[in-house]
Formats: sequence, C-alpha cells, structure tokens
Amino acid sequence: MISCCWYHFASSPWGHTHSHGNDSYNGSITTPFGTIEKAVSVVQPGQTIYIRGGTYNLLNTITISRNGSATALISMYAYPGEIPVLNFSGQVLDGNNRGILHKGSYWHFRGIRITGAGDNGMRIEGGSHNIVEHCSFYRNRDSGLQLDNGASDNTVRNCDSYFNADPPDYADADGFAPKLTVGSGNYFYGCRAWRNCDDGWDGYMRGADDPSTVLENCWAFDNGYLEDGTDPGASANGNGFKMGGSDDKTLKHNFTLKRCLAFKNKAKGFDQNNNKGSMILYNCTGHGNLMANYRITQELAAGKILVVKNCAELGGTAEIGSFADQARNSWMTPFIVAAGDFISLDATAAYGPRKSDGTLPDISYMHLAAGSDLIDGGVDVGLPYAGLAPDLGYFETGLTSISEINTSLKVNLYPNPAGERVVLRFSLPGEGRCMIRLFNITGRYIKTLADHDAEPGEQSLSLDLSDLAEGLYLYQIKLDDLQVAVGRFVKKD
Repeated sequence: MISCCWYHFASSPWGHTHSHGNDSYNGSITTPFGTIEKAVSVVQPGQTIYIRGGTYNLLNTITISRNGSATALISMYAYPGEIPVLNFSGQVLDGNNRGILHKGSYWHFRGIRITGAGDNGMRIEGGSHNIVEHCSFYRNRDSGLQLDNGASDNTVRNCDSYFNADPPDYADADGFAPKLTVGSGNYFYGCRAWRNCDDGWDGYMRGADDPSTVLENCWAFDNGYLEDGTDPGASANGNGFKMGGSDDKTLKHNFTLKRCLAFKNKAKGFDQNNNKGSMILYNCTGHGNLMANYRITQELAAGKILVVKNCAELGGTAEIGSFADQARNSWMTPFIVAAGDFISLDATAAYGPRKSDGTLPDISYMHLAAGSDLIDGGVDVGLPYAGLAPDLGYFETGLTSISEINTSLKVNLYPNPAGERVVLRFSLPGEGRCMIRLFNITGRYIKTLADHDAEPGEQSLSLDLSDLAEGLYLYQIKLDDLQVAVGRFVKKD
C-alpha cells in the first residue's frame, strides 16, 4: 500500500490527527507522501495508491506512464470511506491542461472526483486494459473523460460525467469521448452523462477508422446545455449517444448499445451523425429528445450492419433506415405506444446520487406499467429477461431489484436445466469477497449460495440447489461490493 495526503486532511478514520504528508516520507499510512505525483513515480505492479479524502487544489497535469500487468494491476483508490477531489480549476483554459493524462496500461482507478481541468478531466492516451470505476468528471473545460491515441480494451464502470463545458464556442465538451484516434474494445457500463455542453457520448472519428465500442446500461440526458440549463448556442450539439461520424463522412465506428437510456437531450437521443460503421442497439429507450429519439438513416459502408431490436420510444420520433435489421421495436406493428405504457415520465430521480455500492439510482421513470403490451413483447437478443420474452426498452419488468444487468463477465453454468447441484465457472478480474446470490424470477432475494474470499483467476463452484422448487431463477455474482455478472437458469427435479 502507498498512501498520499496533504496537510489539510485533519483526521483519520481512527479519530486522531495523521501526518501531513511529505514526499521524503516512505508512503505508509502513518508517513504518507505529500503529492500524488510522488506516489505515481514509485508505485510498482500489484501495489495500490490510496488518496485521502478532501480537496487537492492542483495546477499541473498528473501524467502517468508506468504500466502494471494482467496479473498485477496498479491501483489508485480513494481511501475507504473518504472522497478525494482533484481540483484543477486553477489551470488556464488550454488544450494541454488535462487533469490526469494517463498513458499507462493495467491500472485501476476508483472513487476519485476530477474537476476544473483546463481541458479533459482525464484523458487515456494510448493506454489499454485499464479500469476506471466509481469516478466523477465535472466542470472540466473539455470532455470529462476522453479515450484517444489508440486507447483500447479499457473498462469505464459506474462513472458520472456532467457540467463539462468548453468556452467560448462550447463545441467539444462531451461527457465521455471515445473518439478521434481511439482504439477498439473499450467498454462502458453503468455510466451517466448529463448536462454536458456538447454530447453525452461522442464517437466522432478523425485519424482512426473502424474501432469498436460497447455501451451497456448507460444513461445520457439533458446534454447540449450549460450547468444552469441555458443553451450555449448552435455549436453545442446536444446528442445523447453520438455513435460516430467524420469530417469526410466516410469513417466507421462500430457501436453496440445494450440497455441504454437517452432523454431530454437538446438534439437526438441515439444519433448516427454520419457514421458508416455497424451499429447494434438492443433494448434501448428514448424519450423527450428534442429533434429525434433515434436518427439512424444513412447508408453504411459495405459489410456493415444496423440492428435495432426491442427498442422503445415515446413521442413518435424514431427515424430508422430501411436497410436496418429491425425486430419488435415499439414503433413497429402491432405496438401503439402512449404515456400510459409507463409508470412515470418524471425523470427527476435520474439526477440523484448513486447507491452506496456505486450503482445507478433506482428510478421509476420509463418503467413499463402493468398491462402494457411492451411487456414480454420482444425477442431474445441474449440479455437476461423475466417472463415469456424480453420486454421492450431499457427496463425489464421483474428484474428491478437486481437492475444492474451486467453480462460482461463470461459465466459457464451447467447443467442447465439444473438438478440437485449446478456448477458455475468464471474468471474473476481481481481478489476480494466473492458472493453468489439467488433470486426468483420476480427479482426477490432467496438466499446466498456462496460467500468466500477469492483470488483472481478461474473459479469453479459446485452449488447445492436441492432445496429449490422447480422454476426459473436468477443468480448474481458479486466481487466485494461490485456486481460482475447476472444470469438465469432453470431448476428441474
């Protein structure tokens, strides 16, 4: 463990004043370093930098070039129970003044807030296999988090990006920006982007072609406006999910969106722009986006596909090209969508704080109302569902009490249907407390099947199901407080 803190952090979790921190110290909890830069300069693969809570008023970009490895990540964590805020508001507005410029690979960032940078709050430039988790990027003067220069295979999980704006033209500050020269394999899960002056997500290409990006369980709302809700002008695009585009209108960005939600954006909710790459949308919902909830109408490059299935919208503004592979979307026969299909159209709770484990807040907005023909109206696209068939749109009725539907971790379960016992095989990304919890198909918790300390790597668990009645069940795999997978199986006697 490496610890760093500054003089203005007054008390420790044990109730006594701890050391002020000095870069000549050894970096222990009792004699911590004084700067993050010092900790970054000496940390080794497998070690963790803990940053104490409070506000760090910083002027210089924190540049990270050191690498961890697949078996020994380097971690930078908020100290447990504390919130460190890296405040770069003293930086001048400048394209080189990022908060954190991360060029390394195999790092895990967790629980850090970054604000006020003269450009991006955080920029991952060329790094790969990094995890950015439970972090917030706000009031930066370009995109909150940008991935560029070949950055690939990074995971951004349960993060927020909001109130980012770039005066004077307000043309570029997105929430999350996997764009320009970004690489492939980047994955966003459980993230929110709101009231950024440009777009929630922006996949615009310039200098790279044909990368692939996946978003799952992400929300983009109220983008295209300043923090106070005013419109900064025509240069502020205001799309929820901009899936690509390029200066010459020829470049490709392959975008997959699973269970994503776009609402109240100044322009489009789900926007092709002029992207020529493949776009796949499963179980997405759009509502109240001023220009269109969906606009994907331009022909794609040869060999590229547009797939839109189980998606929903309210307002009649889904514009989908005739070349699309569509199935069971709410604007298709036999569905007729009205406000009464939804429990609530009040999105206020979506702006609220995350739950204690960092996951998205529970909201009733755009949940399907009992009796809606959108319930069980979809086709199986490989996402977990309850009932006879998937629902249309973002929320799946019956899974709301374990609403984090994360399928990023590959799990093998056999036999299925199961008998007296079932075997789960999966690979954990890190060490920690591994818990397997069981729910019935309505989402009601039944019991915990396993709870133990686990090492990273392959896991094989034989679980006793002898006391379960026949039926359909859901399992949840958690590593510490983070859910890493949800799946379902059938029990037969």
